[in-house]
Amino acid sequence: MNQIILGIDPSLRGTGYGVIRVEKSAPVTLTHGTIACPKDWARSRCLARISQTLRDILREHQPTVCVVEGLFFAQNLKTAIIMGEARGAAMATVAEAGLDIYEIATRKVKQAIVGYGAAQKIAVAKMVQRMLSLAELPAPDAADALALALTHARENSRYSLNAPKKI
Repeated sequence: MNQIILGIDPSLRGTGYGVIRVEKSAPVTLTHGTIACPKDWARSRCLARISQTLRDILREHQPTVCVVEGLFFAQNLKTAIIMGEARGAAMATVAEAGLDIYEIATRKVKQAIVGYGAAQKIAVAKMVQRMLSLAELPAPDAADALALALTHARENSRYSLNAPKKI
């Protein structure tokens, strides 16, 4: 059976997601997008939208594993807390579905996809587009989520000394 990987780049106003199926020849994109919430929405409404959309994606695409962006150090405590809430809503929803969840640091994803740990978002998006043969450039948050899924697929396709961090 082919592995189906759900990548999530959590954020309150724009959570990116991407689902790929790992096949022998090349990974195939099943879906990707951004769970957008307007600025005037209450945080609780955004968290509910993140959970509901992810439930729909889980039901439709039946991923076998999930990978989320690793924690980063925000300059601002309030930003860190809000990001943590979005990440928590996403992880709780995925865990509810019984999937194993792994995290990969942003720098590691950029290194794996672009070959440079401090690559710009646009460079990641262009490489993801090329690797997945997408007709259009994916939106930035969706590109990051697809990059997470691709990185996880690569790390698990070979004998890796540093196994992905399960959370």
